[in-house]
Amino acid sequence: MGVGEPTRLIAIRHGETAWNAETRLQGQIDIPLNALGTRQAASLAGALRDEGLQVVYASDLGRAWLTAQALAGPLGLPLQADAGLRERAFGQLEGHTYAQIDTQWPELARRWRTREPGWAPIGGESLLAFADRCLGAITRLAGAHPGQAIAVVCHGGVLDCLYRAATRVPLDLPRSWPLGNAAINRLLYTPQGFSLIGWNDSAHLDSLALDEGSA
Repeated sequence: MGVGEPTRLIAIRHGETAWNAETRLQGQIDIPLNALGTRQAASLAGALRDEGLQVVYASDLGRAWLTAQALAGPLGLPLQADAGLRERAFGQLEGHTYAQIDTQWPELARRWRTREPGWAPIGGESLLAFADRCLGAITRLAGAHPGQAIAVVCHGGVLDCLYRAATRVPLDLPRSWPLGNAAINRLLYTPQGFSLIGWNDSAHLDSLALDEGSA
């Protein structure tokens, strides 16, 4: 595998948590998968069995780590944690629902929702610092595997930054693309940057949705 050959990158958001379902801001609070999230994670190995993956990297937060274990274990792949893949730290806003944030801190909510790049909540990260951290981590990991395929299991905010990097969308523009739990996102990486191949493939989750509807 020569230097300069593209790395195939499979980027995955963790499975669902109770706080996802409640629209509660998790940030770096370590929330486990809920029952649906556990089933979502279990569906990944079958969906990615033929991808030729070499390694799985994951955020060290439990929701991402458990999702990554469910992928790496059945496929016999090495699994490595990287704290650079953690979700954005939201400081004082973490643990509150979106509605609570809007009510209790309307000015902070405005700055968050309008994606003010340099603003950081007390105890948290600015969007600029977060993007620099998580994209730096993914670039480092992808750059170590030219000509190979790797999986990265992370968080919605990380995937949002990755999509923007691949499509050249500025950090402060509104998001119009989905960030589905346990959906499969495909990109290529070369030293020139990221490019988008496919986004939010959720075909492997369709049977879970049917199961939920009949429960």
